[in-house]
Amino acid sequence: MTVIQRSEWPLKELSPSYDPWDPLLSLRKFGRNTLTSVEMTVTNLCNMRCEHCAVGDSLVMREPDMIPLPLMLKRLDEVEHLQTISITGGEPTFRKKTVDEVIVPLLKYARERGIRSQINSNLTLDIGRYEKLLPYLDVMHISFNYTSVDDFHEVGFANSGHPVPREVAVKMYDKMIENAQILSKAGMFISAETMINYRTHHKLPEIHRLIKEMGCRRHEVHPMYAADFAANLPVVSLAEFRTAIHDLLDHRDQDMWMLFGTLPFFACNSEVEDRELIQRLRRERNVTVRNDPDGRNRVNVNMFTGDVFVTDFAAIPAFGNVSHSQLDDVFSEWSNNHPLNQTVNCHCDAAACCGPNLLVADMYYKNTDFKSRQAIL
Repeated sequence: MTVIQRSEWPLKELSPSYDPWDPLLSLRKFGRNTLTSVEMTVTNLCNMRCEHCAVGDSLVMREPDMIPLPLMLKRLDEVEHLQTISITGGEPTFRKKTVDEVIVPLLKYARERGIRSQINSNLTLDIGRYEKLLPYLDVMHISFNYTSVDDFHEVGFANSGHPVPREVAVKMYDKMIENAQILSKAGMFISAETMINYRTHHKLPEIHRLIKEMGCRRHEVHPMYAADFAANLPVVSLAEFRTAIHDLLDHRDQDMWMLFGTLPFFACNSEVEDRELIQRLRRERNVTVRNDPDGRNRVNVNMFTGDVFVTDFAAIPAFGNVSHSQLDDVFSEWSNNHPLNQTVNCHCDAAACCGPNLLVADMYYKNTDFKSRQAIL
């Protein structure tokens, strides 16, 4: 296996002070929301059926041919201010052919253009698929919501539609841990994401400890919202969210980068508890809060249909297609003309906040006009 030393990578090191996926960076640079990130869905196949899956309703057993890769590369070339790409699924590495003919070329393109790359994977397959990514990939993003193999078995196959033997889950869980440890030692930046939900909100410190033992460089934490497979699961209250975050902050390893995202707490909230949490997050060492990229600096391209989507969470139909539209044009139409975007496209630079995404606004802040509010700092 090739070992990648961080000093060999020519681009600026990712760190709590530099997260190019956060739309706040481009908003501050250009004075407006600007397309700087493109996510591509390269498969709807997956070897798991996780209870919380954000795209579970789109998973299939067989899938059609992809759009031509040269077309996708052409559309990426046309994005004037492109800074990051993300590759997602399904499980992107499910088919070796996808790794060799789609993922590696996209990562090479990113490396040659000088932009950052991320892939979302469950890391449970043979390590050879991931080793091919080592020379080019910036972030290996995995989902980790477990304190034991039994958690993994129960959560990871909740929507399989048939019983999955425990020994199968054990083998996959052990492979995920082993792959993470080996790839981390080889220099891969692995970022493990945990959903705050009804299963995990009282287990976050233990999950964090296991993520550290796997060698991950970053722990991401995002509240789980009622969408897709998770639409009918029990909803955690805002008070439980706050308690869970404080508990994690009390027990975390302060040397590890902790990234929180899509939080339902804002500096313009009147609740004292919300503002105290926000202030603590700002004070904590190696802790960052990322604004939601979807619809603010990122679009998603379905590599089978060519359809372009502006958000993962809200049920908004495709907003264009790469067969006949440039991505900057699609993003501009969404930013300037779509009535839903006009309800949440607020920005408070003093609070480093780009406001709620559509799902958070709908779940917790119905009829709230964020554009009329001011941060209480």
